[in-house]
Amino acid sequence: MTANSRDLVNTILTKGSSPERMGLYEAFWPETLQGWIEQGYPTETQMVNGKPEAVPVNPAFHFGYDMVHCGGLFDVDPIQGYRETLEETDDWEVVKNGAGAQLKYWKHKSGTPEHVGFAMSSRAIWDQAYRPHLLDLDRRRFESGYWKGGGTLAQDRETLARAQAQNRWCSYGHVFLWEVLRQDLGDVCLYESLLLDPGWIRDFNRVYTDFFKIHFAALFDELGLPDGIWIYEDLGYKVGLAASPKVLGELVFPYYAELVDFFHGRGLPVVLHSCGNITEALPMIVDAGFDALNPMEVKAGCDTLAFAEQFGSDLAFVGGFDVRILETNDRNLIRREVTAMIEGIKARGARYLFHTDHSISPRITYDSYRVAVDTYREHMTY
Repeated sequence: MTANSRDLVNTILTKGSSPERMGLYEAFWPETLQGWIEQGYPTETQMVNGKPEAVPVNPAFHFGYDMVHCGGLFDVDPIQGYRETLEETDDWEVVKNGAGAQLKYWKHKSGTPEHVGFAMSSRAIWDQAYRPHLLDLDRRRFESGYWKGGGTLAQDRETLARAQAQNRWCSYGHVFLWEVLRQDLGDVCLYESLLLDPGWIRDFNRVYTDFFKIHFAALFDELGLPDGIWIYEDLGYKVGLAASPKVLGELVFPYYAELVDFFHGRGLPVVLHSCGNITEALPMIVDAGFDALNPMEVKAGCDTLAFAEQFGSDLAFVGGFDVRILETNDRNLIRREVTAMIEGIKARGARYLFHTDHSISPRITYDSYRVAVDTYREHMTY
């Protein structure tokens, strides 16, 4: 009997299980789907700023993904709902957020914002100006839809209901400590403080761990429980971890384990997303209790098949297919490499959802991606 997507993903995320097939999921640059409309990608009418507008169909429903992201991006800045534009041109704007950070965003393309300045430059400033705002539940945070592109509760509720009606595996997702530290303190202050004031980092992480727990609990009350959680933490860069395993193991991963236990206590498996080369962190990721890992960036040095060989009994894997292969738009190459990837995973007995090693860029055509999906479906059965 063929399992529905919800049952399938639950099986894939269960240690020691034997799923009947691999799963399918993917992430996209916002520009990609918009560009695909001219290549035949379907649209649907939605209300945007009070007006009907043709927008790309959610790819989870168009391609039949087994996972569907259904919200969870509540406002995590200490001062809720704060956003001040400091400078602006036709191409970019510099915004001061509720953590006192000044970030430069491009208007017409997605990407990481430029770090301009940070107010949270010492423990004293943290204690006096920001820490007090994070100690209590604030339900207004669920409606700050601008935060990192998150939606409103109404939008999340609609997506959740649609996905559940189709028996798809539904997730809420959010950043956690490492991303919040970087966006609040900035890289220079963060790295200095990891070594010179670890007590501040521990206090920051303690406050934010409690903050995430009380707000996720309230979100569950508002929307209901999903099937699982994604945590987005970019712990690596192109040649290794962003901090040493010792520093991360002492100052960050204990709180990861606590948050994972919090979700597991509600029956929710947890997927960790981390870009960059996170090879050295694999033992800590397993010890913290994460159930699956994404995206295993090949161009940063991750080796998905090696990960599957060594950690396949402990983790499921979502991703690891080199997106640069799709960017060639060479159909024969795509078919060959997708086949090799999937058969390599099968040979290692790993639990897997097919996904690139990052996300689908505008350099990939709609037809090329469909070739990859079709090839996956030809080989997906274990």
